[in-house]
Amino acid sequence: MKALARQHQAMTADLDRLRPDRRPDRRGEPGDASRPRIGPDVASILLIAAGDNPERLHSEAALRQLCGAPPVEASTGKTIRHRLNAGGDRQANHALWRIVMVRLTCDPATQAYAARRRAEGKTTREIVRCLKRYVAREVYGLLTNPQPVTPTADLRPARQAAGITLAVAATALGTQPARLSEIERGVRRPSELEDRYRTWLHQQQPLDAA
Repeated sequence: MKALARQHQAMTADLDRLRPDRRPDRRGEPGDASRPRIGPDVASILLIAAGDNPERLHSEAALRQLCGAPPVEASTGKTIRHRLNAGGDRQANHALWRIVMVRLTCDPATQAYAARRRAEGKTTREIVRCLKRYVAREVYGLLTNPQPVTPTADLRPARQAAGITLAVAATALGTQPARLSEIERGVRRPSELEDRYRTWLHQQQPLDAA
């Protein structure tokens, strides 16, 4: 039991060290800039499902089928209905479901879409299935056209050239020195904090030069 506890502590420490910034205002992760971001855990599930060769997903339909997003026809007589597709990668399907649930909670565009489809007589399950297909389409675009990430290698030299310590910068920005250090080393994904840090450093240089 002690050995298992030590392994759990070590793995938890590694996870905390490697986990990207989970703040909702981060950039550079799958997701349109005007929509709630796809978190690192969900993104990793979708990346694993896509594999090391996303080119094999030749179309949006292929990714939707891989994730089990297309519903299955279950009509009887004059009643037209669909049921959940139990095929595909269930972890990836659950990842799409999590994205949809978050957007239904806090994304006005998704909420408006759900209200419009509900007025048409769609059930909540049917709306979620439709939204999962839309999210799969968005994810496919991000997999085939990855967004560039702004390099951060210039931040530490700029700070050191200005004679500013991490502690001073962190106090000015209302954060912890460790966070700024992770941004400088490229450990954390781009975030609103990185933008503020870069802007703040740029503002300090003319003052120091003067």
